[in-house]
Amino acid sequence: MTGPSLFARPRRSRRGAALTLVFVSVLATGAAAGTWKETGHPADGQQVSGRAAEGAGHGHRPAHAGRPAGAHPDGSGAADDVVSRSGDRWSTAFSAREYEDFQRELGGEYVGVGLWLRQAPDGRALVSRVRPGSPAAAAGLRPGDDLRAVDGVASRGSPVTEVVARLRGDAGPAAEGPAPGAGSGVTLELVRGTRQWTETLRRARLRDRNVVTDRPDGPDGPTRIKVGAFTSGTGEEIRRAVRTASPRGGVLLDLRGNTGGLVDEAVTAASAFLDGGLVATYDVRGSQRALYAKAGGNPDIPVAVLVDGGTMSAGELLAGALQDRGRAVVVGTPTFGKGSVQLPSAQPDGSVAELTVGRYRMPSGREVDEHGITPDLIAEDDAPARARTVLSGLGGGA
Repeated sequence: MTGPSLFARPRRSRRGAALTLVFVSVLATGAAAGTWKETGHPADGQQVSGRAAEGAGHGHRPAHAGRPAGAHPDGSGAADDVVSRSGDRWSTAFSAREYEDFQRELGGEYVGVGLWLRQAPDGRALVSRVRPGSPAAAAGLRPGDDLRAVDGVASRGSPVTEVVARLRGDAGPAAEGPAPGAGSGVTLELVRGTRQWTETLRRARLRDRNVVTDRPDGPDGPTRIKVGAFTSGTGEEIRRAVRTASPRGGVLLDLRGNTGGLVDEAVTAASAFLDGGLVATYDVRGSQRALYAKAGGNPDIPVAVLVDGGTMSAGELLAGALQDRGRAVVVGTPTFGKGSVQLPSAQPDGSVAELTVGRYRMPSGREVDEHGITPDLIAEDDAPARARTVLSGLGGGA
């Protein structure tokens, strides 16, 4: 069982004392309506955030919290009762199997078909992205395809999380037995324009690529680092990218749509830009804790950070820490605003309940929960161009 969970949660991992920062409510229900626009969210895989958006806003509880007491179709049992009684909108109930899946996903691996979904205003589940090299890509699925049904169960009007659960085999009768592994089949009914067809895909073991680095302007230009989520190893990937970045070009750190993840990884990422010092503080039932960057980062390289309404949890922690420490100019739109600490608690039936026990704060003392991070420069569609201009003014850029 893990320990306290921030935002996510600072939580202790089964493998040791690693703190994690996980946006639990996003895992359960998806992101806030409208914040991710057309980008969608991973439907059958990790993204610690990531499973497609149900359209839940700040005032909505995670999916499990809304079930009547005693109704436990997914085996979340006692945890579901605890969450229902809590009145805590960020609380989450996991069945034992769901929690095991969740822990594996924090490692960046999952079994699925490689689809991202979004919910259209009319309730349709639309493909927003297809993972290259995945079973879905091999079958020729494309963004915009209408996923009408999964294993014979209609998708339209259902919360996207339910559609996601069926893609992964985590809903219906399949959820009562062992989790379906790589090679198990799932049948999709699809529509594209006037074409209607049925496709049976075989799930595969996939690994998320949550850090993508490039230099679109050449070797002396800005190093662009896009971070989708903070799973195991993400922080060190960012550190390596920063170490090889051109001091002249600087770093454009893109945290738009970042859905959180492991807090240790966010702190490691902050260490790439800081030579030690405070990253954040948090409390667990009144007990104050602090997170510090490691020494040895690059405190001089110019940095601009891109954020938006889909930047959550660990993404907010990193952006806010760099902003407060004067290490980056933050560009974009206000972030989601989820900075609460959840504590996981094992129940007698093996299910896990997570309830809010505290909040985390930036180095300046400001809270993120309900407030988010306000960029230094507000920009929407032109945010990348504005960030590059800012970076050039900081001494970076081609």
